[in-house]
Amino acid sequence: MNYSVSEENYIKTIFHLQKKEGTVTTNELAGELKTRPASVTDMMKKLKAKKLLHYQPYQGFRLNNDGTKVALAIIRRHRLWEYFLAEKLKFTWDEVHEVAEELEHVSNKKLIDKLDAFLGYPKNDPHGDPIPDANGKIDTGKKIRLPEIPLHTPCIVSGVSNQSGEILELLEHKKIRIGTRLEIRKKFDFDESLEIKSGKQTITTISRQLAENILITHEA
Repeated sequence: MNYSVSEENYIKTIFHLQKKEGTVTTNELAGELKTRPASVTDMMKKLKAKKLLHYQPYQGFRLNNDGTKVALAIIRRHRLWEYFLAEKLKFTWDEVHEVAEELEHVSNKKLIDKLDAFLGYPKNDPHGDPIPDANGKIDTGKKIRLPEIPLHTPCIVSGVSNQSGEILELLEHKKIRIGTRLEIRKKFDFDESLEIKSGKQTITTISRQLAENILITHEA
């Protein structure tokens, strides 16, 4: 079944919200999509008629199994296009999201499967988010926030929790990317900022707020 761009945007947004909230409310979805609650209600009726979600007026809603499959297919397309844009066309990681938002609605399965094969079946997008496979399976392994690791513990940047353009621009300025090796050298009590070593020699100081958004794995 084919879905409109608007329907796909709703489905993907519900998927992300229900991971945090469990059940999504009309007002939460309206706020996230910057639309009126009445428009959300109309769309929920359409998606329920297409058997994609559990919905009871005034009780919230969540995707059912079929809706989740559709959401994962959209996310798969989005993250594969992000990988393609970053790795093959050399877009910076703060540029790829907006372009991928348009390309994710190209839903030809043969195209997406060939894109996946062409890219070598990548596991993660340029921001470290897992890419669902062709069967909708997704690796949601636990990642650690940078401030949680002890001093002088080598680690590798594996993701970014808040992917706003402002944060990605700041990380790019600090030369912190997916795969960058980091080590916390000092934690300052005054403002909880961190002195870190990135790469082989670079020493820089980052705020606690920025550090909280950097996800890492321990270096092997």
